[in-house]
Amino acid sequence: MTISAFQLCGSLALAAVVYKFVHTVLPWLYVNIIGPKFFGPKLDIRRMGGWAVITGATDGIGKAYANALAKKGFNLVLISRSLPKLENVAKKIGEDFKVDTKIIDVDFTNGVDIYDKIKAGIEGLDIGVLVNNVGVSYPYPEYFLESYEQNPKFLQDIISVNIHSVTHMCALILPVMVNRKKGVIINVSSTAAVIPNPLLSVYSGSKAFVDKFSVDLQTEYRSKGITVQCVQPGFVATNMSKMKKTNAMTPSPDTYVAAALNILGYTTKTAAYLPHTFLQVALKAMNDIICEPFTTDFVFKQLLNIRKRALRNMKQNK
Repeated sequence: MTISAFQLCGSLALAAVVYKFVHTVLPWLYVNIIGPKFFGPKLDIRRMGGWAVITGATDGIGKAYANALAKKGFNLVLISRSLPKLENVAKKIGEDFKVDTKIIDVDFTNGVDIYDKIKAGIEGLDIGVLVNNVGVSYPYPEYFLESYEQNPKFLQDIISVNIHSVTHMCALILPVMVNRKKGVIINVSSTAAVIPNPLLSVYSGSKAFVDKFSVDLQTEYRSKGITVQCVQPGFVATNMSKMKKTNAMTPSPDTYVAAALNILGYTTKTAAYLPHTFLQVALKAMNDIICEPFTTDFVFKQLLNIRKRALRNMKQNK
């Protein structure tokens, strides 16, 4: 019995689908759904050390990490620019979770000198977790030249906060972790780093740096007992996103952080929160099935609409 060309092509296509499913889809399902849902975190973060250091710790995702880690028994070093907010958050966490707290008030837009103050504040602590959360974004989507002309210092600030803070904090704390042969570094990037993001080009570019830096840092220090996790949140109900109401696509900071900690150890880069993961998958599918220019143009139009609404509201409020 001979096999027709049609049957051969069908068999090869089926084999290709099975291969893709086994080598791509199954690992994705395990990392994003099966593992976290049925087995929980692969890593016992509490065994990393006694202290956690969190930047941007007084609001949003940073504050949620502070609460989540304090609940696990970590003493906390909280770093942010507002001393009154730091004092309030530290007092509340100390009362709620009976842990020790230290606060360091610095403005990450002020250049490299601030890291001397941070270094002095963390000296001698057995730091097991570093959360690089501090970040700054555009007030609303805007063209690159317009944003620069409106605030020339903006470029310097966004790079100082979103990039320099991550590299400098890692440089300060990694030696402690390497010496102790264990530690977790959580770098907060953004879904903006991995999808088209016109009108937020400097922000998305800075977050893409965090994404790439995290992957290569993990490769360098995995053998030293260090786990690096780069999370890529989409919209979360925070002051930065200017979204107050939560829904399936816009979780609260506490919900997002719980998802991120639950997936810790499975993969270096992750959207963490499942609906945000599906958003990334959907946009990638648009790229693959239709074409990248179509996807980019689709996102561009959405951001243009947001820009128009923001400018209209600003004009009405004058």
